[in-house]
Amino acid sequence: MSFAEQTMARALQLAERGLYTTAPNPRVGCVIVKDGNIIGEGWHQRAGNAHAEVHALQAAGDKAQGADCYVTLEPCSHTGRTSPCADALIKAGVKRVYIAMQDPNPLVSGQGIAKLEQAGIEVEVGILEQQAYDLNKGFCQRMRTGRPYITSKIAMSVDGRTAMASGESQWITGDAARQDVQRLRARSSAILTGIGTVLADDPALTVRPEGDWYPAGQAVRQALRVVVDSQLQISKKAKILADNNPVLVVTSTDNSLGELAETITIAGDGGHVNLPALMVELAKRGINEVMVEAGSVLNGALLQAGLIDELVIYMAPKLMGDGAKGLFHLPELNTMAQNIDLKITDIRAVGRDWRISAVPEYCEEI
Repeated sequence: MSFAEQTMARALQLAERGLYTTAPNPRVGCVIVKDGNIIGEGWHQRAGNAHAEVHALQAAGDKAQGADCYVTLEPCSHTGRTSPCADALIKAGVKRVYIAMQDPNPLVSGQGIAKLEQAGIEVEVGILEQQAYDLNKGFCQRMRTGRPYITSKIAMSVDGRTAMASGESQWITGDAARQDVQRLRARSSAILTGIGTVLADDPALTVRPEGDWYPAGQAVRQALRVVVDSQLQISKKAKILADNNPVLVVTSTDNSLGELAETITIAGDGGHVNLPALMVELAKRGINEVMVEAGSVLNGALLQAGLIDELVIYMAPKLMGDGAKGLFHLPELNTMAQNIDLKITDIRAVGRDWRISAVPEYCEEI
């Protein structure tokens, strides 16, 4: 690995510290180097706060003059809640800027790079680009396609069952796997479930971190809980409505829950919620990553609509039998030619269970 790659890898490590706190902004890290030594580091910590470059420049001080800057995303060139980072780098007098990836926002993409080059600063783009994309895949997808990145989390037995015929499913996986799910929830902007899961399990779907993986001193950011409830069957006593954390109930009717929760109507065919339109609505709300925690019906509908970007399957060493429920309701698949191919990207042990990450073949790579 070259020095440039090593330094960008450090910037990516810093960016990852904002994994649970920067939404709807991207996670960004910055390292400033002079004469082969790191003189300043920073990362974007929370939306509305200073960006990574500003923190790194503050740490470097006057030494930034003539230094090299490594940043995981193209420095911004516009004034939003903070001033442009490209201007800050120019004012500090850096000599070179190495960028992992260009900003995917079509309204600003390339403008930060152009501003730096017009100021006489050397710019190189593309160092560890894939790693930078992976860290911000939700933000990138929202900018490029107008919908969030959707990950479906499913716990299953070795024989591919997610619940007994009665609906009982607690607990298929062990403590380590369930805590790993908390990490997925914490990085997500929204958690999506269906009315079937709410009626069967009455989940709260809140982030409950245990251990030291959540940033010390940071208040836990709760994701928006989204319930797909076509006919508005949810009980007013449901746990998901019983706390002060945000909830969005999506229906195909004109009924409302009043002050209990925000209710919107996105009607589709056959009295169902229009799922693609729902994803557009979530993107408009600044949702980068959606985690699906639902049963076979909603998961099947999302998969057939081509909306699931990644599957994270926790497989427990259990057998639950023929009568138990499966992963996806896919009644229209009748031949092998109709099957949905998956590309497995990672398999690893989590406690006594196995976590399998896979992406449907219909998903495009960057």
